[in-house]
Formats: sequence, C-alpha cells, structure tokens
Amino acid sequence: MNLEMVMQELEALGKERTKKMYISNGAHEPLFGVATGAMKPIAKKIKINQPLADELYATGNYDAMYFAGIIADPKVMTESDFDRWMDGAYFYMLSDYVVAVTLAEADIAQEVADNWISSGDELRMSAGWSCYCWLLGNRQDVEFSESKISNMLDMVKNTIHDSPERTKSAMNNFLYTVGISYLPLHEKAVETAKAVGPVEIKREKKKSSFLNAYESIQKEVDKGRLGFKRKYVRC
Repeated sequence: MNLEMVMQELEALGKERTKKMYISNGAHEPLFGVATGAMKPIAKKIKINQPLADELYATGNYDAMYFAGIIADPKVMTESDFDRWMDGAYFYMLSDYVVAVTLAEADIAQEVADNWISSGDELRMSAGWSCYCWLLGNRQDVEFSESKISNMLDMVKNTIHDSPERTKSAMNNFLYTVGISYLPLHEKAVETAKAVGPVEIKREKKKSSFLNAYESIQKEVDKGRLGFKRKYVRC
C-alpha cells in the first residue's frame, strides 16, 4: 500500500464523534477521527514499513501520524529521525503515545530520552519521561542502571511542582511506574511519591486536576500487580 491508499482507508474509518474527542484533547485539523483499534486491519496488511511511516507522519494529519507509529521500524530510526518526529508532535497524544512509544522499542531509547528530559522543552521533556515509563513497564530490571533511576527519582522530587504541565504529568507517571514496575527502587519510589504529594495539573478552560502517585502505587500493590511488565510496548 502507498501513502494515498492508506490515507483513503483512514479517511473511510473516520468518525465525527472520535474526531471531536481528539480535538478536545488537543488535536487539530487535519484529522479524520479514527479509533486506534480500527487501524489494526490496515497495519496487518502493511506490517513494518519505515519509509511509508515517515511519509504518513509528514502529512501532519493526526490519524496518519498515529498510524505511522504503528508501522514504524524503531530499530532503523536514528536520533535525528526521532527529533524530527518530535518537531511534528504538537500535543501530548503525539509526543507521549506515538513518538515516546516508538522510541521505547529502539536500542537508543535511553540516550534520546535523556536528551529530551534535559531539553527544557515541555513536550520533549514529557516524551522523555514517558519513554522511561514505557521502557520500565516492558524491559527487564537488569537493563537499567539503579543509580541512574534513583537520580531520576530525586530529580522528580526536586522539580516536579515547578515543571511545565505536561511534563508534570509524565514525571508523576514515572514515579508511579518505578513504584510498580522497577522492583529495586520500589521503596524509594513510594517514599518519593509520599514526599511529592498531590500534583496539580492546570488545564486551559478546564478545572485543575490532581495526580497522586503514592495513592496510585498503593492501589496497584493492593491488586497484587507489583513487578508488572507489559509483553509489548506498541499495540
């Protein structure tokens, strides 16, 4: 399938209600409003195709950009490729759920995520922290440096309340993920989450929401989910 054929299939799957939901979360035109589950049959036909993924991502169409993440080949993408994708990621559903997810399957994931976390740019920072969430929730604990993750917990504790809104949300999720999925630092994550307390997320034209990693960790522990790992990062 080529770019034109995929765009036609995506357009045919678009639903006005889904489109409105995406827009309410920050998406903007162009987009069709395709439910992610509805994309699976097309993905099965194409499998992995990095050149097509790059073409789709470059359209700026939200649904095409999301689908690009599904068929991308993270193993052949370079740091500059991921940076280019981040340049086009104009809101968190792209930065954290397309680019960060794709990066999490790359060998260079930690290196790129580290650069984004230190960038000072809200969505890059958010994507960097989110990438670690996807990594920790999927890869074995031995693949991570305990001292590095420990230092990152300290960074969250010291900077989360003064960070940009989307970055705050991703950092809070990092706290939660370390607490559940990275056993060597479970106790430290719990103590850090307790010290951080509720995190206020301010949103335009909406009431603030409050996140509490400590409570979220406790709920998962109560369900017996300590040590949880996903089989796959991408759907």
